[in-house]
Amino acid sequence: MRRIWHKNGLKPHLSRTFKISNDPQFAEKLEAIVGLYLNPPEHAIVLCADEKSQIQALDRTQPGLPLKKGRCGTMTHDYKRNGTATLFAAMSILDGKVISMCDDRHRHQEWLKFLRVIDDLTPPEKEIHLIVDNYATHKHPKVEKWLVRRPRFHVYFTPTSSSWLNMVERFFRDLTQNRLKRGIFLDVEALIMAILDYIDKHNDNPKPFIWTAKASDILEKVKRARRALDNR
Repeated sequence: MRRIWHKNGLKPHLSRTFKISNDPQFAEKLEAIVGLYLNPPEHAIVLCADEKSQIQALDRTQPGLPLKKGRCGTMTHDYKRNGTATLFAAMSILDGKVISMCDDRHRHQEWLKFLRVIDDLTPPEKEIHLIVDNYATHKHPKVEKWLVRRPRFHVYFTPTSSSWLNMVERFFRDLTQNRLKRGIFLDVEALIMAILDYIDKHNDNPKPFIWTAKASDILEKVKRARRALDNR
């Protein structure tokens, strides 16, 4: 069987996850957000914002062995949970700097608090173009009321099942890989300090993620994926 699989280029031990958006306004939302990435407006700030919720402060049950020549670092497969924290982050597409806030919950109250942080830390004369996902907290009536009173905020919702379109997710991935995945945190305070320290170091020498894909190319790829599913 292995030889047959190899001969035909089949790899049954591998699989990839996917989800094609069924948002009826997919094309319009995609074009608006990609337009911000490729041609950001002048005299404005474009921010990709989201929350990374339920970050666990994990401690290993036994000390691991350090990395050395000929041996990778080790850690136990089991762990102790010492609480959770939520990171709110807004990343500027222009320079890659991140505005952040940590809290213990991620309700509309905390999202409003974070919007106030953004409002305070950005130049008041600048328009704010905010890219967020469809989490209900972002559309809460009190949030909408707050935004109406601050017309410099312009909110763009990514299409459903399209979190990949929000570039702050790339930053969350790097944070997880570079700081959280192998971290040992005895309590939530240590976890939050590690997160904020990582963001401070990032902001000392920020590097923006560069978006290159055109909306038309993405739409064509989605159409091909839909045709493949329909003909499976």
